[in-house]
Formats: sequence, structure tokens, C-alpha cells
Amino acid sequence: MADETNGAASGAQLSLQKVYIKDASFEVPGAPQIFQEQGQPQIQLNLQQQVGVIAENIYEVVLTVTVTCKLAEKTAYLAEVQQAGVFGLSGFDQQNRDAVLSTYCPNVLFPYARSAVSNLVQDGGFPPFLMQPINFEALYAEQMRRQAEGATPNA
Repeated sequence: MADETNGAASGAQLSLQKVYIKDASFEVPGAPQIFQEQGQPQIQLNLQQQVGVIAENIYEVVLTVTVTCKLAEKTAYLAEVQQAGVFGLSGFDQQNRDAVLSTYCPNVLFPYARSAVSNLVQDGGFPPFLMQPINFEALYAEQMRRQAEGATPNA
């Protein structure tokens, strides 16, 4: 009886149903000459996130990681991975659901994306690229702060 009460009281449930690579690409436009280039590589990292509704209380979260490496103004490589997951969320109010989808879910997907990007880069003939951890909570807080500022009318 106590278990039923506790379950009903907490109400919120989260489940990871599937993790998969939705899309991956790797390009070396200047191969093989780019392997002869000398200099300090310039790395640009771009993260994007999308949330889609699959069914009631079922969401697909896609974390897109794009890494562009340039040597002497030439693109050495371009790696892009869309790491996706299917998550079940129920019993959350909209604000908490959005927070979970924007912070917890990308945190779950990130290690898979990091590994996929690292493997693509290394298999492409370049030194391994190890992405540093990302603080998705801070990114979400910044996004919420910007939205709040944008919604505030200028007095």
C-alpha cells in the first residue's frame, strides 16, 4: 500500500528507450594533400539540439555535434554526428519536462556523440579529437535568461 502511495505522489517518470546515431558524416575535402600541411589546427565546435514528439509522453532528442578543423585556412576535416535518443517522460509539468529534455537528455547522449566524433576523426587519419564535457544545465539556464530578457518590455 505504501509503495502505491509513493508512486502516485511522485508521479514523474523518465525512461531511456533507445540511443542511436541518426546521421553521421565525415569529409576531408583536401585529401591527401591536407596531410602534408603544417601548422596549428583551428577547431570550431558547434552544438545543436532538437526535440520532437513521437507519441504522447514519448520524445526524440537529437544532439547534433559539428566539428570543423582548419589548417592554414583550408578545411582539414568536417565531422558531424546526430546522436539521438528516444525518451519516455510522464508526470512532469511543462517547465520541468522542458528542463529534462534540454539538460538531462543531452547529458545522456553526449558521451555517445563524443565517442562517435572521436572515432570518425581518428579513422579519417587525424589525431583523436576529444571533446570536453558540456554543461547543458548552464546552457539551458542561459537560454532561459535570454528568453526572459527578450520577453521583458523596454520601459
